[in-house]
Amino acid sequence: MSERAPAIVIIGSGFAGLGMAIQLKKSGFDDFVILEKSDALGGTWHDNTYPGCACDVPSHMYSFSFELNPGWSRMFAPQPEIRAYMERVADKYAIRDHLRFGAAVDSLEYDDDAKRWNVALADGEVLTPKAVVSGQGALHVPSYPDLPGIERFQGTTFHSAEWNHDYDLAGKRVAVIGTGASAIQFVPRIAKQVDELVLFQRTPPWIQPKPDRPIPAPVRKVFEKVPGAARAFRGGIYWALEARAVGFTIDPRLSLPQEKLARWHIDRQIADPELRAKVTPDYTIGCKRVLLSNDYYPALTRPNVQVETSGVAEVRENSIVTEDGTEYEVDCIIYGTGFKVTDAIGQYRIVGRDGLKIQEAWADGVEAYRGTTVPGFPNLFFLLGPNTGLGHNSVVFMIEVQIQHVLSCLRLLQARGGDAIEPKPEALRSFNDRMHRRLNRAVWNEGGCQSWYLDENGVNRTLWPGHTFEFWAGSRKAKESDYVITR
Repeated sequence: MSERAPAIVIIGSGFAGLGMAIQLKKSGFDDFVILEKSDALGGTWHDNTYPGCACDVPSHMYSFSFELNPGWSRMFAPQPEIRAYMERVADKYAIRDHLRFGAAVDSLEYDDDAKRWNVALADGEVLTPKAVVSGQGALHVPSYPDLPGIERFQGTTFHSAEWNHDYDLAGKRVAVIGTGASAIQFVPRIAKQVDELVLFQRTPPWIQPKPDRPIPAPVRKVFEKVPGAARAFRGGIYWALEARAVGFTIDPRLSLPQEKLARWHIDRQIADPELRAKVTPDYTIGCKRVLLSNDYYPALTRPNVQVETSGVAEVRENSIVTEDGTEYEVDCIIYGTGFKVTDAIGQYRIVGRDGLKIQEAWADGVEAYRGTTVPGFPNLFFLLGPNTGLGHNSVVFMIEVQIQHVLSCLRLLQARGGDAIEPKPEALRSFNDRMHRRLNRAVWNEGGCQSWYLDENGVNRTLWPGHTFEFWAGSRKAKESDYVITR
């Protein structure tokens, strides 16, 4: 076992980890290492390579504000293009030397005497930084449904986030479990290849048309050559997306135009009344994530595609049996069931000051001050932590706000000559109580659906309840009065 002591450890090299690393360098903090469990940078955008994988936030908004990309080929960039953007950014800001691949973190344990974290890796190495920034986010632990008898299945199974590119789907009988954001992207692609496709739908999502189109070369040239053009375009997208949030953040009834658009989309693309009824949600729009697609509904009308709304009763050696007794012979099961979101961080072994385990701190639910810091865990920062997700805009915006919050905490430590900084319990309580009062009357709690936004107790631990500019105004700079600095 060896030990190293970089000043700061960043976990993960997705947008959060990469953005944190760049801003540390720009602020004069150069003694840090990025630990990436995979073999390449990119996080979610490295792991997810399923057919049709693309952003569902406009490309110009789904990028760093300090590193605009005038060359996006489409309004909604495909996965390879986003990965390439992240690689270029890492090169431009000389982040490569700070990256360590294949470095999976097993546990974090705070040393009260040394005022340092012991970061134990899977290979036995221990790093002892002063501060740790978790940039893992929430979308990295695939969620698998508990299907009775799945262990007996003789065919091939895989999750959309772990796509098996070696398996040829051509001519196969395929079952897709789940109808979330990933499924609506890959189902239209594979429906053209497979012999039969059965889509097991528990709850239909609201889907709106996707305003996706190629960005012409002359327009890309304007973004590149005309000062301020790309930033003005990005600003227009930002405020258009913020306008969508009024029904989420103020009153669900204000989302009626959004629902009318989604209903029109169904009526326009599906003629069969039985199929139309199956895919029409019975809950308020926004309660679950609103999805964008132009080709999902047409894929469901193909003669080789069937939408099954009866639950899975049993998986047999070569088939799936539904609760109403129908048996489907299948060669392959693909899970489009998303990720473990509300409990992803809590599964991690994190031990803070005085032996406090993160599971003990979160016994009543996952929470953090400004979604970033937790009392009892000095110098530990969560990017895309509890209640920093969005239902309407780009999480990259939220990440950048949190990065500024982390930097302001580090500057406070420097200015006060401190060893450790953590939020006061009363600051956490006040912040979260105010936030949950808003969440309790928002569409995600009142809209009549079950979603991955909610934990097992029905509490929203995932989303920010307001506009993103509200989060920016209150969170970009740490208030010294809300923190305890130990010298």
